[in-house]
Amino acid sequence: MTGNPYPLGLRLAGRRVVVVGGGAVATRRVPALLDAGADVLVVSPELTPALRAHLDAGRLRWEPRRFVPADLDGAWLVQAAVDDRAAAAAVSAAAAERRIFCVRADDRAAATAWTPAVTRHGPVTVAVLGGGDPHRAMTVRDAVRDLLNARTGRAAAGGTTAGPAGSPEGVSAAAGPEAAPGPAGRGPAAAGSTRGGGAPGRVALVGAGPGDPELITVKGWRLLTEADVVVADRLVPGLLLDELRPDVELVDASKIPYGPSRAQEEINRILVCRALAGKAVVRLKGGDPYVFGRGGEELLACAEAGVPVTVVPGVTSAIAVPAVAGVPVTHRAVAHEFTVVSGHVAPDSPASLVRWESLAGLRGTLVILMGLKNLAAISATLVAHGRPAETPAAVVQEGTTGGQRLLRSTLGAVAQDVVAAGLRPPAVVVVGDVVDALTSG
Repeated sequence: MTGNPYPLGLRLAGRRVVVVGGGAVATRRVPALLDAGADVLVVSPELTPALRAHLDAGRLRWEPRRFVPADLDGAWLVQAAVDDRAAAAAVSAAAAERRIFCVRADDRAAATAWTPAVTRHGPVTVAVLGGGDPHRAMTVRDAVRDLLNARTGRAAAGGTTAGPAGSPEGVSAAAGPEAAPGPAGRGPAAAGSTRGGGAPGRVALVGAGPGDPELITVKGWRLLTEADVVVADRLVPGLLLDELRPDVELVDASKIPYGPSRAQEEINRILVCRALAGKAVVRLKGGDPYVFGRGGEELLACAEAGVPVTVVPGVTSAIAVPAVAGVPVTHRAVAHEFTVVSGHVAPDSPASLVRWESLAGLRGTLVILMGLKNLAAISATLVAHGRPAETPAAVVQEGTTGGQRLLRSTLGAVAQDVVAAGLRPPAVVVVGDVVDALTSG
């Protein structure tokens, strides 16, 4: 292949994009396609938990089998996110027959399109191709991001944002093909790495915020850009993963509620082993690491192994999600207190550590996380212990994201209303007069 690449911004809203592969590479690439509004079809015998969460939410379609050329019928773009060169070559051949651009994770030289290093700043998308050097592309990308932040008065390294779905303006700096990832889907091991040979590793427990990628803290984003390994949960903003260096090892530790999950002991083992191998490891968690996030267990496991840990607090969904939906957790003359409680264990379960009868007697705001499955039992218990059934209640699904939905109800009716509306996790439930504080009058 000769000649420099032609930079182009694709408007994919409503147009089919096929992703072949359901592993770590696809996990990183799919969120940006969804953010662009693409009609995404994933073809793969299996999916990572993070991709399955997108499937369950109705954001993509899945063919649970190996690729066949007919999968590309009607497609505008295809991404071969597999490390099997023969399988990727078959995808390329089928795409060429149909004159469809093909991105290949295994061999950029054999691809007809490349994915650049990207940063998003409001409606502006900056995409950089670094002449075959991923580290150069990331360096230029980060310099442009810092310049944009400086011009708008924002702190450096804090400018990763998700633009409106399907409508970002593209600004591309193209300087030739990126380095091809190796057979395992990763680039050169040392490209962009911040760790020197034999340097001690470390772990950072980073809160990614409630869903909007712009709500990660400046320190959290800086540590993410320095990471050699990222261990990510299902609820972290997918666009943050799309901006990782190509050589970063991404470990999908997604935990889908009441579904498949990687054992906490295995997560602890990965953190410790990678750090003892000299890696800079980021444990990226939705919300805040210590708000029902089991961050304490991970810190203790690292401490026992002698691994240094940095804790970076995150914006918790308990406060942020109600706020963006117009529900303040406190309000003058309405509520002088708020209580955050986990609802993942039913009130009548012997495993419950929550005194629901005491919560029913409080006058302030009650914020319930992970409580959708047990909402009927929770609301009935609160009413039975004295909380009025007419108390205002609200449920916010996927708060701070493009999929946000708000339901207003009462404590006595909220569980039934949630079922009727088809709301699903992740969702935050708020009970108290603050639900109507900004709408009354």
